[in-house]
Amino acid sequence: MTVRRIFAAAALAGTALVATAGRAAPEDAGASNALLETPAMAEPAYLQPTRDPVFGTPLVRITAPERPMAGGRCGVRYCTHRYSTAQAWNADQSLLVIVNGCGGACFLNGRTFQPLFRRDMAGECEWHPTDPAAMICVDGRAVYVWLPRANRRRTFQTLPTYAGAQFGPYKGNPSADGERIVVRARDAQGRRVAFAFDLATGRIHPPIDLGKLEGENNYCTISASGAYIVCGQNLPDEKETLYVFTADGEPVQHWAEHHRPGHGDLTTDPDGADVYVGISKSDPDRFHVIKRRLSDGRITDLLPYGQVSHASLRNTRRPGWVFLSFTGDRQAVGGTPDNGKAPFYQEVLALRTDGSRTVRRIAQTRNAAADYWSETHAAPSPDGSRVIWSSNWGRAGGPVSDYVTTVDWPDSRSRAAGEPAEEAER
Repeated sequence: MTVRRIFAAAALAGTALVATAGRAAPEDAGASNALLETPAMAEPAYLQPTRDPVFGTPLVRITAPERPMAGGRCGVRYCTHRYSTAQAWNADQSLLVIVNGCGGACFLNGRTFQPLFRRDMAGECEWHPTDPAAMICVDGRAVYVWLPRANRRRTFQTLPTYAGAQFGPYKGNPSADGERIVVRARDAQGRRVAFAFDLATGRIHPPIDLGKLEGENNYCTISASGAYIVCGQNLPDEKETLYVFTADGEPVQHWAEHHRPGHGDLTTDPDGADVYVGISKSDPDRFHVIKRRLSDGRITDLLPYGQVSHASLRNTRRPGWVFLSFTGDRQAVGGTPDNGKAPFYQEVLALRTDGSRTVRRIAQTRNAAADYWSETHAAPSPDGSRVIWSSNWGRAGGPVSDYVTTVDWPDSRSRAAGEPAEEAER
């Protein structure tokens, strides 16, 4: 069966769009796999709630370049969250951090988005997934837990035989329970290595000699379960490949294809299997969204050819969905889904990771392609109830702000009405 027929069959089976909103979305927005126009919309004013005109979802602009921000001032070009795979909210979603263009780390109220305070942040820090007061940080020769409100370090563990320690870099995250991370550093012989590090005990697992891998290391991170280390490599021919190891550094997989997948994130499937969900840039699923199992490399095709730039799975308390950032324009998508392309552009949506191709359309971004700092980088809150994303609002090269869209999940409404959670949609 062709991709075109598969996609059409999925739509006919009712596995395509489900519009989400605090109120009913326009009827045509809830139609199966519709290719939608983007109506004109004025750029929202700072902290003034509005709604997406197509999906009806609540929307608020939470930053504005050059505006005072928590004791500092946003930069002229951009003022945004860090990246699609970096959690912007803390564990209880009471705080949100802005780091790009803020001259440090600017902390906002995670619900009202009012600026609260600014901190200088040493090294690389990510929110602890279960402790709302804490961030996990790596800096040079140390791993520590930092409490941003109090601006103090709660625990501190040195790495005396290593130098230049990094959290990833840039793409590092803790395991889902917050117990384990991967540190990249130089050992006493000057070799670049990566190793799993247990936060509670300070245990350093056997290091991986990254110099023995093909290409130059880009980053290493831990899987959601903490059982695997994933390392991304850049090759001289510009291919991007992946290696998978156990937490003790034993080789498991080498995915030698270019970017198959990449620009994605890690999670666990319902059966507990660690998986990577992202965008393929190699045949036979070039520019598809795919899921790949870390243990054996098995691939599940989640969405056909499309304009996806990044995938995020920071919704750790609402598993089973991946949040996607779409770029491109209507012309790039083409006429109808029957052309085999996913009918989405300049949009944020959530996609089921079970292969059903069920999606929830969240926001039209109106984000014109320009440079890295203009990329959408949509990232959900831990419970998936909010999504932060960036946009220049149609001005290529213009100032870039952050926006937050609220996602109204059916099970949240059911619990509020007193219905059993197990009867609500997940």
